[in-house]
Amino acid sequence: MRLRKGKKDDMFAVLELIKELAVFEKEPDAVVVSVDDLVRDGFGESPLFHTFVAEMDSEIVGIALYYYRYSTWKGKTIHLEDLIVKEKMRGSGIGFALYSAIIHQGKKEHVRRVEWNVLDWNTPAIDFYKKSGAKVLNDWRVVQMDEAGIAAFCQKNKLVD
Repeated sequence: MRLRKGKKDDMFAVLELIKELAVFEKEPDAVVVSVDDLVRDGFGESPLFHTFVAEMDSEIVGIALYYYRYSTWKGKTIHLEDLIVKEKMRGSGIGFALYSAIIHQGKKEHVRRVEWNVLDWNTPAIDFYKKSGAKVLNDWRVVQMDEAGIAAFCQKNKLVD
């Protein structure tokens, strides 16, 4: 296995892994991002995300996609958006290698926190994270507003461009 930073040419394989994760998370139709979106947003003048990819025999078999955030309490942090390993490769150490790369990136960048979300039914992942020394916070809730919610809010509150 070879671990490296992701490149533009990797984004087709990255998107395929994102779609595989969506199926695993029971949201197979939720992915709307395209390869063009990933290339534009990850490799433009001000990249919105970064990736590590895991390769075996020139095939991308896992990714970790992350970006930097700023905490008013902690300062610079890393948010791990997704850590994905092809289903056929799970249990082979690829996930641990990608996870380790993210934690090490945080250490190199002197961030004060690395954070991510995990579904409450994904007990193998939760157990893995706890065993690694991470804290799983049970008292925080993820809050999101989708495109329809944004549009409705703006219309209701007369917020126009």
